[in-house]
Parts: sequence; C-alpha cells; structure tokens
Amino acid sequence: MIQGKILVIVVVALIVGFVAGFVLRPVILPTGQTVAIAPAPLPTEPRAAQYFAKHLDEARQIVAGCQAGSVRGSECANAEQAVTEAEGKDRFRRFMGK
Repeated sequence: MIQGKILVIVVVALIVGFVAGFVLRPVILPTGQTVAIAPAPLPTEPRAAQYFAKHLDEARQIVAGCQAGSVRGSECANAEQAVTEAEGKDRFRRFMGK
C-alpha cells in the first residue's frame, strides 16, 4: 500500500514539475533574450567559364587546386573548360602561323 502511494506521489510531482516548467519558461527566459544563432552563409554561385576565359591565370590555379583536391565543385569544370579552350585557340593560332 505504501509503495502505491509513493508511486502516485512521484508521478504527480513529475507532472507538476513539467507543467510548471512550461508555464514558467517565458518568465525565466523571455523570448526577446533568446540566443540568436547566425544563419549559414548562402552558397556563392560558381564562376562561369566566361569569367575564367578572361582570367586564365586564376583558372589555371583553380585547375591545379582541383587536381590537388583542395577545390571542388562546378568551378573545377568551368575553369578546366576555359583553360582547354584557351590552349586550343593558342595551338590553332600557332598552327596557322599567326
């Protein structure tokens, strides 16, 4: 009989504690003083192949970084495309004697 009373007292105490916590939460920590978490930075869009065509030195650095594994993403493909096209145009000019 005593164990049943203790169990009821413990359950009632837990329920009262949870209800008090939910009721007093706005008083203990007002919503205006909550800790603000900084949002994640927005991902920047990868630079296009046209950009790298105008900045070949930077494109070559990006390609080297991609091969080393320090740079990832679609910038690798764009930089590699710009470098390949520039080298192809240069080879064609030399072939044609210009």
